[in-house]
Amino acid sequence: MLEFQHPWFFLFLLILPLLTWRRLSKRGRAVAGWSSLSVVAGGRSWRTQLAFLPSVLEWLGLFALIVALARPQLTNRERVVESEGIDIMLAVDVSGSMESEDFRMRGRKVNRLAVAKGVVADFIENRPHDRIGLVVFGEEAFTQVPLTMDHAALLAFLDAVQIGMAGANRTAIGHAIAVSSRQLASLKAESRVVILLTDGRNNVGPLDPIAAATAANALEVRVHTIGVGSTGGGGFLGLARGDEVDVATLKAVAEATGGRTFRATDTRALREIYAVIDELETTTAEVSEYVHRDELYRKALVPGILFMLLHMVLGQTLFRRLP
Repeated sequence: MLEFQHPWFFLFLLILPLLTWRRLSKRGRAVAGWSSLSVVAGGRSWRTQLAFLPSVLEWLGLFALIVALARPQLTNRERVVESEGIDIMLAVDVSGSMESEDFRMRGRKVNRLAVAKGVVADFIENRPHDRIGLVVFGEEAFTQVPLTMDHAALLAFLDAVQIGMAGANRTAIGHAIAVSSRQLASLKAESRVVILLTDGRNNVGPLDPIAAATAANALEVRVHTIGVGSTGGGGFLGLARGDEVDVATLKAVAEATGGRTFRATDTRALREIYAVIDELETTTAEVSEYVHRDELYRKALVPGILFMLLHMVLGQTLFRRLP
């Protein structure tokens, strides 16, 4: 990246047009008496045609010297994370009920998964120094992205998440907690966190969510749970099988691991929840920035001096002007 250490020197560029204006304003019309015009009958000479050259060289020389004084530098900044942040597994429900369009974005109805993906993406971008992974769950649970610092790749995989990719008809919350905890336990970290988002209740799999939470706590994994979906008539709108969110179980899971449980019934609430979690899970990463600078002023200084020397030599020899 090209930078200038003293950019205020470019203000001197304003002098160039002022010098030109002053020079032109002082130039008068010379008159000479001749008995015959035969001496000028041959037309303009090459010296006359190139009379502007010393002025151009002076302009170029001054411009190059001003650039040199501004001290151009080729700067390369390298950011090094000297201590790791925290490890976070994002467990996202992709069961069929997440297709319910009871949320709004930009004034139009969208399904729960679309809103969740947008909010989760913003959360990821706000945590550049943490290792983050992604687990999706429905009838089963699997790791879509293991813990990684490559957040660009993580966001690409998150964007590709679809309803039903882990089975559409059931919700394996206990299995999702177990898979997430197993991923976190495989690497050393100061803090391990699962953020589980669902709109249903555990209704498949041999592992009970509370048992999975107890195992997670033994691995020093903290689980925050989020129940999503608008409510009406004692359950989520758009659900025909009574699969409304099991708030009691989500709360028990969070309490068993020292986490918190949240409820989101609209897009704004979901964004606020992830903002709260972002504040709760502060990172301890220490980042050092190393700046490498290559000085480039010589590339302007040398041509500037040469242009000025040529200006003076030519102005006093081939293109010398009579007073």
